Amino acid sequence: MTLQLIDITVRDKQAHPRLAGRMTGHVRAVLSETVGAREQTHELAIPVWADVAPDASEADIDMALMVKAADIIARLKANLGSTGTS
Repeated sequence: MTLQLIDITVRDKQAHPRLAGRMTGHVRAVLSETVGAREQTHELAIPVWADVAPDASEADIDMALMVKAADIIARLKANLGSTGTS
């Protein structure tokens, strides 16, 4: 089995209601899974948060949220690989 990240975008974001400097949101990730000769596409909405500087640009905030989501996906792939299903 292989699992590849083929697209990642910020779906929504907002300032945390109580923690200054923290942004929360959801990142849309599209994964392609191949098992044998069969390929399937999965679209996920991953809840994420990031602490950002007060002067961070929208692009920097989006990047911070996408990096968090990519890290979650990397951990998922590592866990799947350690179970012997890769």
